[in-house]
Amino acid sequence: MQTPDLPTIYSITEDEIDLNALVDAITLTATGAAAIFTGMVRGVTTRGDAHDTVFLEYESYKPMAEAKMKQVADEIRERWPVVQGIAIVQRIGRLYPRTPTVLIACSAAHRDTGVFEAARYGIDRLKEIVPVWKKEVGPGGEEWVEGDYIPKPGE
Repeated sequence: MQTPDLPTIYSITEDEIDLNALVDAITLTATGAAAIFTGMVRGVTTRGDAHDTVFLEYESYKPMAEAKMKQVADEIRERWPVVQGIAIVQRIGRLYPRTPTVLIACSAAHRDTGVFEAARYGIDRLKEIVPVWKKEVGPGGEEWVEGDYIPKPGE
């Protein structure tokens, strides 16, 4: 469900994520709130035994990933029809600690309309169904980090 008069952005990019430009792009004259989630590269990972991370290498099959991002945006619009703008951006390539890797932003007229929940849903759903692969490289070697999601037929 693409609503032509409501801004929806979804992209896989190697470029730096520009928070200000994205918030501007999803802001309408009726917008009074934007909830934004940004994921970052950690320099110390606590998954399993704590260990240092030198960099992460993100990869994606862009056409499929962007189609799944559109699906996430459509799901947000279905569950929270008051959401005005949506931005879903995943950065790929070699990324170092303290670098933003992903951004989910939702805008609405007011903060108490579900905009926080919509943004939270967006990042959780992105992690579930958008095909992005992450390799963690540290002083002790490298490892592909796998998620827990197993797609069902048709997903």
